[in-house]
Amino acid sequence: MNRNALIITCSPVGAEVMKTDNPAVPYTPAEIAAEAIAAVKAGASIVHLHAREDDGSPSQDPARFAEAIRLIRRDVDVIIQISTGGAVSATPDERLQPVRDLAPAPEMASLTLGTVNFGADVFWNPPDLIETFAREFLERGIKPELEIFESGMMTTAQRLAKKGLIASPLHFDFVLGVPGALSGTPENLMHLYAQLPAGSTWTVAGIGAAELKLGTLAIAMGGHVRVGFEDNVFYRKGELATSNAQLVSRIARIAAELDRPIATPDEARALLSMPQRSLT
Repeated sequence: MNRNALIITCSPVGAEVMKTDNPAVPYTPAEIAAEAIAAVKAGASIVHLHAREDDGSPSQDPARFAEAIRLIRRDVDVIIQISTGGAVSATPDERLQPVRDLAPAPEMASLTLGTVNFGADVFWNPPDLIETFAREFLERGIKPELEIFESGMMTTAQRLAKKGLIASPLHFDFVLGVPGALSGTPENLMHLYAQLPAGSTWTVAGIGAAELKLGTLAIAMGGHVRVGFEDNVFYRKGELATSNAQLVSRIARIAAELDRPIATPDEARALLSMPQRSLT
């Protein structure tokens, strides 16, 4: 295993952006799978997966997740990371539904470590809910990606670890640039980086214009990078991205210039201390 290898996560679609924002945004399981497969072939080893209804509205329907996963796995090996954030309007049970109902259980899922203002909305994650999610992950052997929107969430991670609800080594995703949370600046990335527990791994997801600059900085710092239409639908200012794969390919090219080889899915599993298991 090359410990210098770069893990690229692709989030092909979130819960907010629509085809009116960028016509290439995928909605159906087939569209999401096609975007994910192309992103994997461009260098992504993790797919952060949301689901949509055919009209583009956010969905937590396990059947739609399962169909996207089936189509993805038919063509490529990749770590599937289920979003338990869903949409801000989703109930806790709806957010956990894919984790509880998918068989086999997903290898990874996101775990947001606090309540945060999210544009005009509030993303509600009180302490008891966070612990409920963490226990569900433990019971099913799911590796959590700890989603960090504010610096106090790093302290929450330490509390969960002390309670035995999350197991070291921890993996963090610094989500920077959401309106209402920490802005997407190098200073904020460095502030969070300085609080990492020993042995942890980390990824940065810069929102909007922060995606490229923070991704480049993370490559240089030895971290990992998330890109995709959930976070940013532009290739550069005023120019819409044509696909998720286009965003992944750019990060892969920058990584090559900085002598960071791209991690395969199996290498990513090893770097994240994830058990190897049958996914069928």
